[in-house]
Amino acid sequence: MMSDTTPMQPTLRSPALAGRVKAAAVLFILFALLPPLASALNDPFYVLIGTRILAYAIAAMALDLILGFGALVSFGHAAYLGFGAYAVAVLSSYGINDIGLQILGAMAVSALFALVTGAISLRTQGVYFIMITLAFGQMAFFFFISLSAYGGDDGYSLAQKSTVLGADLLRSDTGLYYMALGLLVVLFVVCNRIVGSRFGRVFTGIRENRTRMEAIGYSPFRYQLTAFVISGCITSVAGVILANQAQFVSPAFMSWHRSGELIVMVVLGGVGTLAGPIAGAAAALLLEEWLGVLTHHWPLLFGVFLVLMVLFSPRGITGVLEKYGIARGRE
Repeated sequence: MMSDTTPMQPTLRSPALAGRVKAAAVLFILFALLPPLASALNDPFYVLIGTRILAYAIAAMALDLILGFGALVSFGHAAYLGFGAYAVAVLSSYGINDIGLQILGAMAVSALFALVTGAISLRTQGVYFIMITLAFGQMAFFFFISLSAYGGDDGYSLAQKSTVLGADLLRSDTGLYYMALGLLVVLFVVCNRIVGSRFGRVFTGIRENRTRMEAIGYSPFRYQLTAFVISGCITSVAGVILANQAQFVSPAFMSWHRSGELIVMVVLGGVGTLAGPIAGAAAALLLEEWLGVLTHHWPLLFGVFLVLMVLFSPRGITGVLEKYGIARGRE
């Protein structure tokens, strides 16, 4: 019988893993070129929308870590966006403005919430898991609505953006943009290493055949709970970025609608690819902006687009790239 200490075949040379890295590298280069392009066009709006895209890309990638590789459909994942955003508000009200400390605070709260709610939610499966994560997410949502010290339902305005080791590097929109891009790159590397590690292979194996993994000596609950906590912590980083970008926080960051949008981004980009949800976040937010210019009923057009994408490319944007041999399939 194989135990938890039994080595597994390394996957660092996996074609799917190499494909993820190449696809992500292309996306990161394109993101890096956005501020110079916005400057050349004399339109700073592109940097603002780009920062939102990077934040949601982090959140969508974090969700894909458990959804794509563990088949855990969390419908309350936006709660961690809220924890990240309110960590900025709460800590800044006490004079703690360093973004590093705010990220650590957001991760600490998110880890505790994910550990407690995950330990309960993961005792269920399928639609029951979806509904219980939704319930926990709504509990967090209504808690912050009742938090009158920070504006309740009306939200809370931030006096200033976060600092970096005491320096106001994030005061400019470009500075915040590149900080968000740097965090996205680092967190992608972390997620990629997790997926390609022995832990990641066991986690994926549980998705494929839970009973078999139990039979050879692995504990699905322990691996799933660990991944759930990691995903929640990474998502909270996106909330820190969004709070700084808007200089405003509100419970709307953690509504169930936002959780649904994150799932849409993952599906649109390609489930179980890590790089796909990054592209999915960009596509979803850009479509929202472009369609919003055309009509106030843009959600209808977006819904039609999503239905067509699912029908003709179930693997999302990644599936389209696979069709033309540009990207590799999922593991």
